Amino acid sequence: MSTFGSPGGGSIPTKPTPPERGSFPLDHDGECKQVMIDYLSCIKKVKGVNENECRALAKSYLGCRMDR
Repeated sequence: MSTFGSPGGGSIPTKPTPPERGSFPLDHDGECKQVMIDYLSCIKKVKGVNENECRALAKSYLGCRMDR
């Protein structure tokens, strides 16, 4: 069967692979908990809208997680 004219140019979709186990560990010690609480309260305050203030908090949370 020919794939000529099929959507996507006939490329076969590939299944993404998950990151290696332990590459982004859980925050068991709660080192970044306060930043997470601030982010969640920001999201609740703006009713889920992607505001600049909440994006900055998300960035600091991820930065905290990656540093620890």
